[in-house]
Formats: sequence, C-alpha cells, structure tokens
Amino acid sequence: MTTLQRHDIDRIAFPIVFQEPSSFKDTYAGAMDMVFFECQLLRPKNVASRTAIIFSHPIGGGSWLPLVTSLAHAGLHVIYANTRYRGNDSALTMEKCVVDLGRAIRNAKQKFGYEKIILGGWSGGGSLSLFYQQQAEKPSVTATPAGDPPDLTQAGLIPAEGVMLLAAHISRAGTLTEWMDPSILDESDPSKRDPELDLYDANNPNQPPYTEQFVARFRAAQIARNRRITAWVKDKLATLRSSRAKSIEHCFTVYGTMMDVRWQDPTIDPNQRKPNWCYLGDPEVVNNGPVGLARFCTLRSWLSQWSYDDSNADSIACAQEISCPVLVIGNLADDACTPSHTHRLYEAVGHDDKEIHEIDGATHYYIGQDKQLAEATGICLGWLEKKGLN
Repeated sequence: MTTLQRHDIDRIAFPIVFQEPSSFKDTYAGAMDMVFFECQLLRPKNVASRTAIIFSHPIGGGSWLPLVTSLAHAGLHVIYANTRYRGNDSALTMEKCVVDLGRAIRNAKQKFGYEKIILGGWSGGGSLSLFYQQQAEKPSVTATPAGDPPDLTQAGLIPAEGVMLLAAHISRAGTLTEWMDPSILDESDPSKRDPELDLYDANNPNQPPYTEQFVARFRAAQIARNRRITAWVKDKLATLRSSRAKSIEHCFTVYGTMMDVRWQDPTIDPNQRKPNWCYLGDPEVVNNGPVGLARFCTLRSWLSQWSYDDSNADSIACAQEISCPVLVIGNLADDACTPSHTHRLYEAVGHDDKEIHEIDGATHYYIGQDKQLAEATGICLGWLEKKGLN
C-alpha cells in the first residue's frame, strides 16, 4: 500500500444564502423565502489545486467523517456542503437538496476559483450525487413528485467532472423499503402485526437461515407496505388541496423502519458484518427508536424521498444517464450498505468509464480503522490521478 503524505489542513466554514419563494416553511431557521446552509472547505496548507471534491448528504453533518478528512490530509481540496435540512429530514425534498448542491458547486467555482468538481457521494450522499449529475447533464424534473417547485430544468445546474460513490446505497426510498417492518398491519396501531413476518418475534416459525420463499414473501410485503403509505399520502394531500383550510401539509409518524432479513441472517447479501446488528446498533431497538429512517414525515417529503415508486432520486435510474467517470468503493464489513448496493450501483452506470473496489474488513464509517481508511483514500487519489481530475 502506498504511504500517504499527510498535510495540515485549514477548515474554513462559510454560508450560502439565497432567496427562494415558498408558500410555507419546511426548515426551522431563517426568514421566510430565504435559504441558508453552511459549508466547510477543508484545504491543505500550502497545496494549490484547481479541483474540489464536494461532498453532500440530504441531511448533512458529514464534514468530520474519517474519509472526508483523510482526503484533505492527503492533499485534496474538499468541500462539505450541508443542505438546508441539516440534521432534520422530516420535511426534506430531494429536489431542493439538488438545488442546494448546485448552489454549493457554483459557489466553489465563483468564490474559490475551482475549475473541476468531483462529487463525493458518501452513503446517502450517493443518491443525491447521482440525482444531481443526471439533472445537470439531462435536466428533466420540472417539479417534485407532489407537483411543487423547484423546476430543476431551470436551476442552472453545472455538471461535475466525476462522481465517487463511497459506501453508498441505491436510494433513500429503496433503502427504507428494504428496512421496513412488513409485519405492521395498521399504521395507526403498530402493535397489530403479522407474527409470521415479525423477525423479532421469538415465536415466529420462520427463523434464520431464512428460506428463499420466506425472503421473497418478506420483500413483497415490504414493498406493499411502502405503497400503502404512499396511497394514503396521495389521498391526504388531495383532500388538503381540495379543502379551504390553510393547512397545506400534514405530519405523521412511520413506525417500524429497521427490519431486514440481512441483519438477522448474514448469509443473505453476505459480507463480514456481524449478525443481529446494523450501523445504528441493535436493529430491534432501532426499529421503533427515535432516529429510524422516515420516523417523522410530511406528505410531500414522503413522496420525494421515501416513496418506492415516486422518488426521483433513484440511483439506479440516474446512473444510467450520466456520462462522467465513476468510482465505486464498497466496504466489506459494512452494516449499512451491503454488497448488493455496491454492485447494483456499479452495474447501473451506463458506460464503461467506471471502476469498482471493495475494501476488506472496512465498516461503514472506518471508525478506528486506519488501514482501511488509508486504502480507501489511496484508491480515490489513484483514480483521480489516472483520470486527470486531481
């Protein structure tokens, strides 16, 4: 393994603020019709570059991630762009996240003078990066799935020169659906369950290792539950729009969003993860805990980021339409993004200018894994140099 040179870095925080008319607020802070979010530039001292790697994630918060920081210490200029939904995805719409990422890219070019932009799609940032790049190259989305602004064909999105997908999953909607508890029969009363689909019920006759027939039934029930919620959301939204009330949104809770046959049975989509565990801890605890995916939602947000059939931020579809070089890195002990996600992303890229690497023993975040972190950093550096993008 190549020894990486380590540079001291400066962390420069800066805001991005712009006007955007809206009929209601979907973020807490800031004045009406104003968007604010914070970015960090991680700049190696005494190292000039015309290239910036820009990371973003729908709910942000990754500027201190090990790989983000490691790339900067290795001599690369890195920008972490939070979105307006930093830390709270209750009302998040993916189309507005694309607008925010577009503003960060334009700012990097105009304020800091970077000529080349590489999108760093870490974890949930992978689907955002691919959605952004698809719309920058081939703009087609004129509204959110609820029919609201923004119109991305009018957003002036600047295409990036490359995309790095790092421990990334296929989409927020796809991931949520694969993690949904299909045993819940009544959204208003999650205690009403089908015991034969409840993986956490000790009396369930279906126990790991699961049969192919049970897995197929389980997966079909997960999709069916997502679609039931979507149908309810669309009916509720239609009712609100047809009424004279000023209420134009509705908030709701989704229980049971961390139940996946893979967590209980590591022979399914196998890698080096440990059983009965996920990246947030014990999956049975997370299933109804406060930080599960989609726990608190709004109607419009559900359609944009969580609906299995309606979300535009589908990495598999988006990857087929981009033309820039793509690097895919998967972690072989990842307990969030399992190998099928890594390979589905790679296979979905609709051209041959792509590479895939998998890192032995690496967990989702590389916490306490200096060797694996250095390997991932080295792969990124080598790919950027090979493509003339550094």
